[in-house]
Amino acid sequence: MAAPKPITRLISHVILDLDGTLLNTDCIVSQVLKPFIVKNGKKWDSKKAHKFVGKTPYEAAAVVLEDYGLPYSTEEFLSLINPMFSEQWGNIKALPGANRLIKHLKSSRVPAALASNSSRSNIESKISCQQGWKEYFSAIVGADEVESGKPSPDIFLEAAKRMNADPSNCLVIEDSVPGVTAGKAAGMHVIAVPSVPKRTDEFSSADEIINSLLDLRPEKWGLPPFNDWIEGTLPIDPWFIGGPVIKGFGRGSKVLGIPTANLAAENFSDILSDHTSGVYFGWAGLSKRGIYKMVMSIGWNPYFDNTEKTIVSALYTGCSLFSCIILL
Repeated sequence: MAAPKPITRLISHVILDLDGTLLNTDCIVSQVLKPFIVKNGKKWDSKKAHKFVGKTPYEAAAVVLEDYGLPYSTEEFLSLINPMFSEQWGNIKALPGANRLIKHLKSSRVPAALASNSSRSNIESKISCQQGWKEYFSAIVGADEVESGKPSPDIFLEAAKRMNADPSNCLVIEDSVPGVTAGKAAGMHVIAVPSVPKRTDEFSSADEIINSLLDLRPEKWGLPPFNDWIEGTLPIDPWFIGGPVIKGFGRGSKVLGIPTANLAAENFSDILSDHTSGVYFGWAGLSKRGIYKMVMSIGWNPYFDNTEKTIVSALYTGCSLFSCIILL
């Protein structure tokens, strides 16, 4: 994690991006685009999805049409695809730490705004399904309300204007390179939460880079700290307990010297993307076998050079590894 650069003025306002920063829209994009592209006789390539991150809908549509050679104009494509997206807005889930951050800013009386490359109407549709979000934000700015979307600073400057805030006192939290570029161009401090794996080097202009919103330390920026840390550790919901168990058909790892299971995310990417990458420790219950200690890693395994999140997990009995499973 990159250490934040020294700041000379106190942060008084926070400006948040929406898609990929607060909401897990990546899954919705795949759910809508994949069947549409397959229906048009093309093969969906999840590795190209990173090209859409941080772009306006019009820019993203142009990328899709070029990459897949679809026989539509940008306007025709958007007219076909937008209704499909609108049907899915209610299914978007908040990313790890999003609700925690919003509640914290609200309880701490820190003014916050939403600034997104989506249209204002789409922003409001998305957040209307998230309890309490619409009422909290002091300002909401969409790309259709300014002259230019990100990486232009227009959206962030307009958000600061609507909050009567000095841009130099604003902290931007973004997941995309265009968003980080826009925030810095606006003269604001920027925290990057990259939504694309293995590309953190592209975010070097950010003042700080964190793995997820759960890693955010507001006190570094002169804001009230979270009060839920316990001796440097953040308690999280044991989401894996009680969930279905999928057996992993892994083999003993010659590198680690222990048996591991490594399962690709293709068939359950929706579940994986809801959880931040990292190492989790806890307990797992197996029917007819009891409860065991477990360690689980969620992330992009550098040994296999995978481009999608995987889960690697193992159970322990006493001091020995018992078996390998995938828990979802």
